[in-house]
Amino acid sequence: MSTIHVEIVSAEGEIYSGDAEMVVAPASLGDVGITPRHAPLMTNLRPGEVRIKVPDETDEVFIYVTGGVLEVQPHLVTVLADSALHGDQLDEQAALDAHKLAEAELAGATGKEDIVHAQLQLVEAAARYSAAQKLKGRRS
Repeated sequence: MSTIHVEIVSAEGEIYSGDAEMVVAPASLGDVGITPRHAPLMTNLRPGEVRIKVPDETDEVFIYVTGGVLEVQPHLVTVLADSALHGDQLDEQAALDAHKLAEAELAGATGKEDIVHAQLQLVEAAARYSAAQKLKGRRS
């Protein structure tokens, strides 16, 4: 079985390092699936989940990223995340609270910059809540 090496790092440090059969990442224009010997690629990431299919394991490794950059080489996938959390570190209630706060911020925004900032906060909060919901389904 062929594998590809995966490195996920953020300003906080190394988040994940290991081999994978497949990686699915939230690219800016839609999810991208990466397998060994994938063509070189560089793209921005949107907030969402990076799923890593580890060889000889049934469960996937789940990493939530708030955005960043994905670089793919034939034998290496590198994610430079703005920030990242392991799936088990996601707090569903905190994500829901952040989503409600972002909605309130957007409703009260008046200036163009405030509206854009609130919209970005809402997108990130919605992605975090969605990821927490998906993980909750996997834990049950």
